[in-house]
Amino acid sequence: MSQRLVLLGPPGSGKGTQGTLLAAALAIPEISTGALLRDQMARGSALGVEARTYIAQGHLVPDAVVNAMVRDRLGADDAVRGFILDGYPRNVPQVGVLDQMLDELGWRLSAALEFSLAENLVVERLTRRAALEGRADDSEDVIRERLAVYHAQTEPIARVYRERGLLKRVDAAGTVEDVTARVCLALGVAV
Repeated sequence: MSQRLVLLGPPGSGKGTQGTLLAAALAIPEISTGALLRDQMARGSALGVEARTYIAQGHLVPDAVVNAMVRDRLGADDAVRGFILDGYPRNVPQVGVLDQMLDELGWRLSAALEFSLAENLVVERLTRRAALEGRADDSEDVIRERLAVYHAQTEPIARVYRERGLLKRVDAAGTVEDVTARVCLALGVAV
């Protein structure tokens, strides 16, 4: 059974870790917009060059560029069996763009997994990670700003998928193994 999934959740909720584990278990690609951007820039593609100009100026890469990168990636052969999108859609307009892409390909989204974690645990996880990795850019103030952006722009996506009956909430507290077990239960798969 193919799985076409969207991962939602605040930074530090573990969605990247779980996406990687799930992708390996299901033998489908995990498609991260951050990785797509880095890959396109490293290859010097037209989209990568365009993205680099925005990033160099300290701006977010516009939706049109990100949408084009995702459209291109979903057209790859390995995505036919399914995929996991991490970091896309990041706002409600992108939900509509993704719907259009999937319609064009004749596919339907299987589910949207929302990783929920209390804000104090998000801050704790990210400040611990910053200390371990020497990431001075992940101060508590920066983390709280990222959470505010998430709540304003990305959280409304969960409402859209909930209304469509596609949202599956996963408690992201606990060990990686605990969360993996909850993901498997929510999707009815074994990892």
